[in-house]
Amino acid sequence: MKKQRLLSAMILVVTVAAGLVGCAAAAKPAGKPLGSGKAAPESKIIEDALGRQVEIPALVDRVVCLNVGALRYTCYMQAQDRVIAVEDCEKEQVLSRPYNYVNFDYFKDLPVIGTNGNHYTEELIAVNPDVIIMSNYDSNDAQKLQDISGIPVVLVPGSDALMDQDAYETLRIMGEVYGNEERAQELIQYMDQIKKDLNTRTADVPEEKKPSVYVGGVSFKGFHGFEGTEAGYGPLQVINARNLADETGQTAAFSIDLEQVMAWDPDVIFVDFNGMPLIREDYAKHADFYKQLRAVKEGRVYSQISFRSNAANLETALADAYYAAVILYPEQFSDVDPEAKATEIFKMFLGNDFYATLKENGYEFRKIQMGEE
Repeated sequence: MKKQRLLSAMILVVTVAAGLVGCAAAAKPAGKPLGSGKAAPESKIIEDALGRQVEIPALVDRVVCLNVGALRYTCYMQAQDRVIAVEDCEKEQVLSRPYNYVNFDYFKDLPVIGTNGNHYTEELIAVNPDVIIMSNYDSNDAQKLQDISGIPVVLVPGSDALMDQDAYETLRIMGEVYGNEERAQELIQYMDQIKKDLNTRTADVPEEKKPSVYVGGVSFKGFHGFEGTEAGYGPLQVINARNLADETGQTAAFSIDLEQVMAWDPDVIFVDFNGMPLIREDYAKHADFYKQLRAVKEGRVYSQISFRSNAANLETALADAYYAAVILYPEQFSDVDPEAKATEIFKMFLGNDFYATLKENGYEFRKIQMGEE
């Protein structure tokens, strides 16, 4: 009888143990394959923009983005919901930074971990991200921060130009970090499509048939009036336009002597909405200057929606490029509705018809009256 009771007890223990093993197996988290005999990897190696080999978790759910462009491109990658803290500049909703504007209700409640270019190490450690994504080429700062914090730091180029190699590289690296290579390729292919479309339509236009163009009101290190212009202005560069600022020997944004603009007497003028308040003030004082310009007299002054805020916002700049192309090359772009194209571009990059928001706030593609209120 004692042997029989002992055998029954042993059977009961084995049965309970088997049940517990079964429950544990059923409770294994996603990403740990059952029955394969091999667990999913817990980490992976990312090669960042400077060739650093950075080990990061295989699944990245919590990120912090540092410096210009990192958060913007994270939003392009549809990974904004993985961001757990932001720089202080994101605590203000800014219309000229679409990624910030459309995600502001989320960003405004996140902790602050620094200012642009100046991070707070203690706060970064406290929020405990899986990965820190840092833009700009500063491997020393990245490695130092990684060593101090114990948090992987991945460098991306960021980009202040349109559809250049840095933009593609940023998307490629982020695709690997976020485990979303498909989204990265979608954006890269879309940019390639736009680049091909703009170039195919404009590359063969003879120089003598291209209108001369001046862009005023361009922002750099703050707002500028009509004198603020830019050599290598992205929206004109990608449509092979004749930007008069390119003829100065300058290579970026700068302030020009307005007597030079008068001497050029451009065929077409574009003005950046960021500079319009200053342009209106100057027009009230020097209307005679503006009225002498042929483009002003003949009504060939048009808007550019400000794309420079915390560096270049790619989607706005591309929308600007199509609008400028419609104005400068009406024959080649007769089939393009610039507002519809802007909507398409904003939806691709941000999943939002942000052009409608801009238009509601008075920032739209249209002719400009220089002294307008």
